[in-house]
Amino acid sequence: MTSLLQRLSAERNRRFVGRGWELELFLDAIASRELPFHILHVFGPGGVGKTTLMQQFLRFCEQSKISTIYVEGRNIEAAPESFVSTLRSLMGLNESDSLLDVLAQKQERNVILIDTYEAITQLDEWLREVFLPHLSVNTLIVIAGRNPPSSGWCSDPGWQALMHTLPLRNLTPEESQIYLTTRDIPTTQHQAILNFTHGHPLALSLVAEVFAQGKEISFQAEPAPNVVKTLLERFIKEVPTPAHRMALEACAVIRLTTEAALDQILTVHQNSLAISAHYLGEIVDVYDLFEWLRGLSFIESGQLGLFPHDLAREVLIADLRWRNSEFYNELHHRARQYYTKRLGQTQGQEKHRVLLDYIFLHRDNSAIRSCFTWGEQSSLLTDSLRETDKTALLGMVAQYEGEESAKIADHWLKRQPQNVIVFRDLHSKPAGFAIMVALHTATVEDLSADPGALASWQYLQTHAPLRPSEGATIFRFWMARDTYQAVSPTQSLIFTNFVQYFQNTPGLAYTFLPCAQADSWTAMLNYFDLTRVSETDFTVGGKHYGVYGHDWRIVSPAAWKEILARKEVTTVEESGDNTPVGEPLLVLSQPEFVEAVQNALRNFSCPDALQNNPLIHSRSLHEALSSLVKEQVATKANVNENPLDTLGKRVNALQNLVKQAAEYLQSSPRDEKLYRAVYRTYLNPAPTQEQAAELLDLPFSTYRRHLKAGMTRVADILWQREIS
Repeated sequence: MTSLLQRLSAERNRRFVGRGWELELFLDAIASRELPFHILHVFGPGGVGKTTLMQQFLRFCEQSKISTIYVEGRNIEAAPESFVSTLRSLMGLNESDSLLDVLAQKQERNVILIDTYEAITQLDEWLREVFLPHLSVNTLIVIAGRNPPSSGWCSDPGWQALMHTLPLRNLTPEESQIYLTTRDIPTTQHQAILNFTHGHPLALSLVAEVFAQGKEISFQAEPAPNVVKTLLERFIKEVPTPAHRMALEACAVIRLTTEAALDQILTVHQNSLAISAHYLGEIVDVYDLFEWLRGLSFIESGQLGLFPHDLAREVLIADLRWRNSEFYNELHHRARQYYTKRLGQTQGQEKHRVLLDYIFLHRDNSAIRSCFTWGEQSSLLTDSLRETDKTALLGMVAQYEGEESAKIADHWLKRQPQNVIVFRDLHSKPAGFAIMVALHTATVEDLSADPGALASWQYLQTHAPLRPSEGATIFRFWMARDTYQAVSPTQSLIFTNFVQYFQNTPGLAYTFLPCAQADSWTAMLNYFDLTRVSETDFTVGGKHYGVYGHDWRIVSPAAWKEILARKEVTTVEESGDNTPVGEPLLVLSQPEFVEAVQNALRNFSCPDALQNNPLIHSRSLHEALSSLVKEQVATKANVNENPLDTLGKRVNALQNLVKQAAEYLQSSPRDEKLYRAVYRTYLNPAPTQEQAAELLDLPFSTYRRHLKAGMTRVADILWQREIS
């Protein structure tokens, strides 16, 4: 090599990977007798590799001895005279030479490369209408910028025929690994780096540079601030106001950004954390913020809203968590409130989408991120079973689980067709399905026909018997037509429907979820508080299925949502705590519960005795205390005191719970006499029962009858609260 320039060129070429299709397109164009197009418009987010690709185009032109001009947009003024002057200089023309005449008269192939086009967008109309039409028919113009062609190009039928658009995306996982190998990155680090960079070329380059400098960096936790800062600066050159920055950060936190969502999440609340009202005052309204987001090169517009480029989202979130974790938590809190409200207002497909938005708030945790696809999934329709679906559904089961399982699926399709959901593609064909078997309504004959359902039912009988009005479900079959139980849009929608089922099924006490590859789902299902119930594992047709379960009497849907809310803003290492606030709950049968209520009444005035009452660990008490915690937080009263911290406070809560149930009897004239007997015997007791009867002016036998009936009614009120 005779010069440093050659050495630089050689190193750049050695480290260049991928883009095979793009290079082939360019090479075919410049080698053709007649150009297939005259404008090649390359666009993509900052750092995706546009300049590197343009340099490869330049290199190929030089190798083919094709006359080439390379214009770097950031180095010139966005004015026609500056553009013309730059080209004259690059071509070595004299002042007396006419640039347009020279370019128009070129008989041989000629290429003009214009890089960083977003820096000179003011020239867009002039180039399109004035300059480019005068060039030789042998000229290929390659434009590279962050944004797709403007409407002027797309609406002109002439330019439509002469232009080819080339969106540039991230490198594939295979190409990314090749690049990391050329940079001597340890293979043990490849997957973690790919998880962080998503194949974004600039990110890969920065990570490689960190390793080249001999620095330690972990991609299992938060990315190093210096890498994040560099990436962030490349994505966002400047943000107009603090309100714009908050809008951008909100867009990164939620799955799809609509104007309505942005308005809700950025609304200034009286108790919000460190958000000054002037940020979102009269200066910028939400419409302007949304339109600004829409115009950013790394923000994409889908059918249902805006969403950032994957790496842009990663960088924004990592930077926000590192810089202002309190506001990161606040954004999650507001988004969760918004989606909770929307879930109560929507039905059908819209409800599914909102639920996926809700689940997306957990995406920062790696246990969740890899187990869902987060796209819009607008092509999938959730529907009920049709008679014409059965052949396709049974064919899926036979393909993936065998003929014996297909016979079992056929049995449940006939016995519980109302519990089948089908996911349809654009042609209304089944793309996947799920069968949710209600165990409590199945007959003995039903259960004996299915080893999976039978194993779950036997577990319930032995370890968690159902109480009156309670039910249990096994999500017996679930699969996608093309990918079975692997991560896919259909699988993600199936899991979303499962969550909706948890929330909307009255009296649901227990759910079971069998998985063909049980171990691969452990992290995600444990995160969602489904634990492995190995006793219910089963084998059908030589295939083994591991089963996960959840007792909704121990952790109710409300408590479950609280657990997940705490996990939203934690890393995978921090999110192992699945226990609800307080100690584990007890699931009591109705006779056990009634006995515990009677014991609580008899020992109402004896706190020491109440400490051992099973109701101390009941769901009713837990939810009452959880409500008290929320009230304290809302009113900022005793925020440093948790009523669950001491047993004494739990005893006080139990006394209040029993007292409230007894006082409820006063709302009915028929039951008021029962309340008086309970009141004089336990709540404000007379020295003896005989004296209580005298105070009530009742015969002792009548008093005893009223007392017994009153205790029964109090127990019934509390029982209904416990199981509802």
